[in-house]
Amino acid sequence: MNKKASLQRLTALSDLILDTQLAKLQAAAAERYKSLQRLEDLAAAPSDEANDLTHAATLMRYQRWADARRREINLVLARQTAVWMEARQNAQTAFGRAEVLKKIQTTLMKS
Repeated sequence: MNKKASLQRLTALSDLILDTQLAKLQAAAAERYKSLQRLEDLAAAPSDEANDLTHAATLMRYQRWADARRREINLVLARQTAVWMEARQNAQTAFGRAEVLKKIQTTLMKS
């Protein structure tokens, strides 16, 4: 197999790796976004329409419940952010490799 054919196969493989890494990045970003959305949804506290004692007690129970959910979501979000950052780095590396191979292939085709 000559250099051009070998480089074409390597470029095709590099493109497949890039597509895989981009798909992983997209999935990680989607999961992370869901957690961020859940945190944002918890920020919307029940309305302060009534000032009676029952309403205040209900509001306090909701805040305790929401705080517990925020702690859980923040732990999940931290893991998801780490996965997302790693996926982003892997996708950047795969993109760089694919671009270098394409430039080499273009240069080789000209000569």
